[in-house]
Amino acid sequence: MSKMKGPAIFLAQFASGEAPFDNLDNITRWAGGLGYKGVQIPTWESGLIDLEMAAESKDYCAELQATCAANGVAITELSTHLQGQLVAVHPAYDEQFDGFAPAQVHGNPQARQEWAVNQLLLAARASRNLGLNAHVTFSGALLWHTMYPWPQRPEGLVETGFRELADRWVPILNAFDDAGVDLCYEIHPGEDLHDGVTFERFLEATGNHDRCHILYDPSHFVLQQLDYVKFIDYYHERIKMFHVKDAEFNPDGRSGVYGGYQGWVDRAGRFRSLGDGQVDFGAIFSQFAKYGFEGWAVLEWECCLKHPEDGAREGVDFINRHIIRTTDKAFDDFAGGGADEASNRRILGLS
Repeated sequence: MSKMKGPAIFLAQFASGEAPFDNLDNITRWAGGLGYKGVQIPTWESGLIDLEMAAESKDYCAELQATCAANGVAITELSTHLQGQLVAVHPAYDEQFDGFAPAQVHGNPQARQEWAVNQLLLAARASRNLGLNAHVTFSGALLWHTMYPWPQRPEGLVETGFRELADRWVPILNAFDDAGVDLCYEIHPGEDLHDGVTFERFLEATGNHDRCHILYDPSHFVLQQLDYVKFIDYYHERIKMFHVKDAEFNPDGRSGVYGGYQGWVDRAGRFRSLGDGQVDFGAIFSQFAKYGFEGWAVLEWECCLKHPEDGAREGVDFINRHIIRTTDKAFDDFAGGGADEASNRRILGLS
């Protein structure tokens, strides 16, 4: 039988100040009404969760779970994408990323980083109190501005960058280990962990930390022209979370991978609603069935064309159709016969 759970939905792109997206009760009633069985909660949305209270109070966490259960969904995981980004920020991005943090730490990178680290520590405890086994975040980036090597990177720069990144994250990984929760980095352009090679560099720098894992999202690999099916072969043991998100790559004579600073509609690489892009989800779900993936299939809606509510509604059936109920027998069992060592030797022509 299939071990994958779903469908679930990531609430980050839907949360707002307007009903039914304004609080946990309303938004989970909406999601459950569409047919979703789980919700992934962005912890920076205070209308959905009080992260500090969730870290300190099991009673509060029980209330969150009860609210979700009453609406037919479970909490799949928590997310700290925005806070994780702030664990490692190159100064060139300080002003842009200040918006991810509260106003009292704006203009103060050290205070902003300390706030972000504390948010991750709270998330570890909150995940434990909610009985979750995985959490998603971003790694942040110290090296991204050197991604294209011109001028060429000085010898040792990459190694120094990943040592520093690991030094910042290992105490957080240890906190997640204490909580019994896997910390999954979404492999994503703009982060120092943006493909398989960079994940390997980071994993090695952390001493192959037991809690260092991956959120798999094929859309980001389409935009990089990376083999997203083969990626699962390489890293299936470290993939603990799955964002079901579509994308397409349509280069022409004017624009390619880098996009020409254009808006999303005009870029060669574009995120699309499920089924509207180029991702071979049949192959992906088959790979996960092959390796016995036990996590949730979580819709992340990001589309440059389609309305989010239409994407969410269509995503339920799409995920349900792709989750594979695995077989417990071989298709040719009917033709099999009894066997023992003596008959096997006779078949081989051995005395």
